[in-house]
Amino acid sequence: MNNNSNTYWTAFYTKPRSEKKASERLSVKGFQVYCPTRTILRQWSDRKKKVKEPVFTSYIFARVDEVKRQQILYEPSIVSSVFWLGKPVVIRDTEIDEIERFLSEHPEAQGMSTGTLKPGQEARVVRGPLDGESGIVRQIRGNKVILEISNLGIELQAEIAVSKIEPLKHLV
Repeated sequence: MNNNSNTYWTAFYTKPRSEKKASERLSVKGFQVYCPTRTILRQWSDRKKKVKEPVFTSYIFARVDEVKRQQILYEPSIVSSVFWLGKPVVIRDTEIDEIERFLSEHPEAQGMSTGTLKPGQEARVVRGPLDGESGIVRQIRGNKVILEISNLGIELQAEIAVSKIEPLKHLV
């Protein structure tokens, strides 16, 4: 895909855990797609393994014009375009270059967002010493969450990185 003046980088929202597959399928179809990843060491009960995971969960980037943007929306793993002020978000080439450069210098970096977490919401720890425990979000402090965990008849409040927890259900 060429880089003429009517093309631009934009972001697409994907189905959960579909970033890499969507990116691969779109690349095979000829689209210029970028899914920033980082390599992490995952621990299973019987082994450890290095795996690549997306830096920005549920997002991929693509260089498109309006026709290509519409075509990408037909990919089954793509939920929608990301919009800003009612229009598809436009990401400057320099911003994509900076992400690539930053990740090459800091391969273990991770993107974080507290946008999906709210005080009073139930969440589960997905990495770290409290892996598998769940509790109620009490406070959000930057990229840390105070999670109240009630287990075995005791209450524990733990400060946990946002990247290590996931919401269990949305507030009504």
